[in-house]
This record gives sequence, structure tokens and C-alpha cells, in this order.
Amino acid sequence: MDFEFTEDQVAISEMAGSVFADYCTDDRLRQFDTSEQAFMEPLWQLCVETGLQALAIPEAQGGSGLGMTELMRVLEAQGRALGQVPLWRHQLAAATLAQFADPSLKAWAVDAAAGRAMLSLDLSGLNNAQGIELHAVAAGGGWRVDGRVAALALAEQSQAALLLVTAEGQPRLALVELANKAIEHVPGRMTHGEAIADLRIAALQITPEQLLPASALSWLEPRAIASLAALQLGVSTVQIRRTVEYVTERRQFERSIGSFQAVQMSMANAHIALEALRSCLWQLCYRLDAGLPAPSEALATAWQACEAGHLIGHNAQHVHGGIGVDLTYPMHRFLYWSRALGCALGGSAASLERLGDWLSHNDKLGWKYDLAEHQAL
Repeated sequence: MDFEFTEDQVAISEMAGSVFADYCTDDRLRQFDTSEQAFMEPLWQLCVETGLQALAIPEAQGGSGLGMTELMRVLEAQGRALGQVPLWRHQLAAATLAQFADPSLKAWAVDAAAGRAMLSLDLSGLNNAQGIELHAVAAGGGWRVDGRVAALALAEQSQAALLLVTAEGQPRLALVELANKAIEHVPGRMTHGEAIADLRIAALQITPEQLLPASALSWLEPRAIASLAALQLGVSTVQIRRTVEYVTERRQFERSIGSFQAVQMSMANAHIALEALRSCLWQLCYRLDAGLPAPSEALATAWQACEAGHLIGHNAQHVHGGIGVDLTYPMHRFLYWSRALGCALGGSAASLERLGDWLSHNDKLGWKYDLAEHQAL
């Protein structure tokens, strides 16, 4: 078995790593913290110029038509650099429209691939305590949508978004144009710097075509989980690397604090959690690219990403001591990002509960049940 990445995948990873590392220096990140920018527009333009914003969009709509493995490698590089650009939401929304939307709406995917439009999406209603707060009711030959969406990423900068609604008691994805007068925006900002807005929607009329089939949500959700987990993998990798560098240089009692057994065990636990997350993510991306079902693998990856992000972030801050919470020192940004990604994934408790529900209705779990020789038994 060959677990190595292909030459093309390595080349994409190296290009993305170079783009993000060159732009996202500590000085630029510090400037972004104190600016009023919604996202890093110059970096976004670099992503458009290099095609990073269209990797997962099908070739028929002007994208690269690549899979989740390639996107994972790019998002891992973005997480390592803390690049504030909407890569995964933008292209997964476009890819979903390209695959499931009516032909009249696929122009959105074409514009997204060309960089002429920015798309967003929100799946938080699958995990939060309030559930889905947008409701669609059949009206006037289409659907009337009412309710609210909390903290939609780049809501004021995006032209359209895929939002969760309940329609006839079923969760569905709806394509909503965000400039519609029936939508009120309440802007804000997440602690890690991402621009957001709460949406209050009253009597928004959408066409039948704007409500995507139920299969679109089951296709999109595991890919969204993989994307968030890849970002978490990148963030956590640099948290560990920077912490190891710090404990190697920092001295106390005439010794490097990295030589203390407690610090060594703490960092070893962090490394184990990181590699467990990497293994879960690779398996999930493999199954998605191979066209295999992955509901349990997605939920397991979400749980692992939340747990690893919390453990690694906590350990990194702990061994840094007071300087770890100094806003003039870069370490706090990684903690903000890892917490934000954990929230976006719904938290470990919600992921574990959903995985438990799945297991209670499925008595077959694991890669072997997909093999032809098992099915023949």
C-alpha cells in the first residue's frame, strides 16, 4: 500500500505553503489584528491568481476539479499561517451548487471559480443547541423563508450563501442572495478576527430551484468537517512547533524548561493528539475522494479535531506561562483559531453524541465492510 502523496499533490501543497508563509508573517498578522479589514484581501487576490480558491470546483464550471485530499493540503497550509481568507466555504459552496443546483443557478459556481463572486455557507444549525432557526414554507409557487442565522462568516462581503433551512420537517440547503432587502445584517467579529454577521430574515421569497435537494446536505457536511479539521491540523502543528522552540530556549533553574519531565510529557501528549487527528483526516479524505460513504468517519474526525485542538491549545498556553496570553506575542492567535474551529465543528460533546446516535443504528463500522470480498461472504 502506498500512503505517499502524488507529485501534483505535493506541488499544490508546496505552492500553498509558500503563498501563505510569505504573506502571513507575525508583523502582518499583528497589523491585521488592529485593522478594520474583514479578511486579508491581498492574500485572497493571491489565492485567486494561483487558483487556490477553485481547487474543488468542477472543471465544467471553470475550477480545477480536484478532490478533498488536495484541498486538505491547502487548508493545512492556511491553518499553519493563520491566513484569514474564505477558501473552504467559498469553493465548497460553489462545488455543491455545481453538483446539485438547477442549471440556472450554476452560474454562481462559474463566477466563484473566476473570482467574480464570493460565496459563504453555514451549517451550524446541525450542532448548536437552538438547531436550525431558518424555516421555509411553501408559498407563491416557491418558498417563504423566515428566521435567523447566527454568525455567518463574511456575510457582508459575500454575494450569496448556502444556508440551512427546515422545509417540510427536513433540513435542506437554500441558496440565498445576501443583498436581498428581506435580510437584516448585524455585523460583528469573531475573536480570531473573522468578520461575521447575524442575519435576521423576514418573508424572504426564494424560487423552488434555490432550495437544493436533501442529498446536497449529506454531500456537503462531511467535506465541511474535513475542511475545518484540516485547518485545525495546520493550526495545531505550528502551536506544537513554536512551543517546542520556546521550551528549548526558555531557561529556569539554570535548565531549559524543555528538559523538565512534566513539560516533555505535556508535549508528547500534544504530539500524539496531532497524529491521531492527521490519521482520521486522511482516512476521511480518502473515502470522500473514493466515493465511499463516510458519515461515521466524518463525525469521528470532528470529535478528534475538537479534542486535539483543545488539548494542544491548552498545553501550549500552559507551558508558555504568562507570555502566552500577551497580545504582543504571537501564541494567543493560535489559541483563538483552535477554539473558533472547535466551535465551528460543533464541539466534541455534540460530535460524540451524533456519533453515538449513528452507532446505535449501524452495526457495521470500519473500512473492511466496503471491500468486495466481505460483501461476498
